[in-house]
Amino acid sequence: MSDVTLTGYHLSVYTWAARMALAAKGMRFGTREIDPFEPENREAMRKLHPFGKVPVLEHDGFRVYETQAIMDYVDGAFDGPALTPVTPKHRARMRQVMGIVDSYVFQPLVLGVFVHRVYRPLVGESVDEAAIAAGLETAGPVLDALEEIAAEEQTLVPGRLCLDTCLLWPMLGYFRMAPEGAEMMSARPALAAWAAWAERCDAARESRPELPEGADR
Repeated sequence: MSDVTLTGYHLSVYTWAARMALAAKGMRFGTREIDPFEPENREAMRKLHPFGKVPVLEHDGFRVYETQAIMDYVDGAFDGPALTPVTPKHRARMRQVMGIVDSYVFQPLVLGVFVHRVYRPLVGESVDEAAIAAGLETAGPVLDALEEIAAEEQTLVPGRLCLDTCLLWPMLGYFRMAPEGAEMMSARPALAAWAAWAERCDAARESRPELPEGADR
């Protein structure tokens, strides 16, 4: 649909999450690429998002920012498979996972481990081993919490695509590119089984960004 536009940065895990939700609904949409980390883009981004962040979704004159709000809108506004569970327990677990992602996953697993172990070497930038070590130390309890939820089989179940998968998979997909991250994930069988399915599902493959050349695919 030409009246749906997603503004974002293609490598951003949150932009990827929004793309994944749109892909899961079978949506056609336009994209506007803006790197919010570049100083010259900050003014343009603040016209769309008061805090200058990505992504931002625009549809038929309606603009919404913050990734969870975008995904809620995508699920409710467009036809396609439902991405929000019906039962209260399942829905609560989904929201619990999404809260964990925003509060405890992004900073240590993505900014701490992925950025320094995987991304910075690809673009020839220096690596902070202390940031990696701190991220890995924090990652253990976070992955344990997600493993407990996945083992319960209310959500994070292979074959069941919900909004929490769209939000979590981009971050764990990046985290698994680090050897330490892959090892930690493999030690948690329920979470590892979900991740193996999530990586292969159509919505993840269709929305996956291209990393700089040389990344471990």
